[in-house]
Amino acid sequence: MYYSTAHLLNLFGLCYDTGMKIIAIDPGYDRVGVAILEKPESGKELVVYSTCITTDRKSDFYTRLKDVQEKLTVIINEYNPEIMVMEELFFANNSPTALHVAEARGIIAGIALRKNVAVREIHPNHVKIAITGHGAAKKTDILWMIPKLVDITTDGKLDDELDAVAIGIAFFAHFIYVTLFEY
Repeated sequence: MYYSTAHLLNLFGLCYDTGMKIIAIDPGYDRVGVAILEKPESGKELVVYSTCITTDRKSDFYTRLKDVQEKLTVIINEYNPEIMVMEELFFANNSPTALHVAEARGIIAGIALRKNVAVREIHPNHVKIAITGHGAAKKTDILWMIPKLVDITTDGKLDDELDAVAIGIAFFAHFIYVTLFEY
């Protein structure tokens, strides 16, 4: 007998909104990948919208953050997601780029919280496992798998945008796994 995810979660007395809409973010200040995804009760996730916010490299850092804030606010206002999910920050060394990305993540999370959108994080290895089945996957493996998991074309899309889609897919998989196995 087959049970849907929603049914299994209901057996445990847990609420799972099958119409859940999320905004997945690949954070940055130069480019910010953005994807709006929904999870129907059955079937695969739906990519409702995706883009890559690109800032002007000639602008100073804080102007770039302002641009990200303005563009992301418009997207959140239009799509009204329930949850924002971002990949956890991981840098092997303490570089100025890592610090700038950390500042951008703070601005991005602040936008969501101000709009009453819950903020969650997912570890990069969880994204790799959810998309490819193994945590040592390369970016090319992830990019190859995305169109097999959701209805999206990768032509003409920047990696940041596709990374956001992968983060969204992984969040739904991780959310279900954690919800089922933590109880």
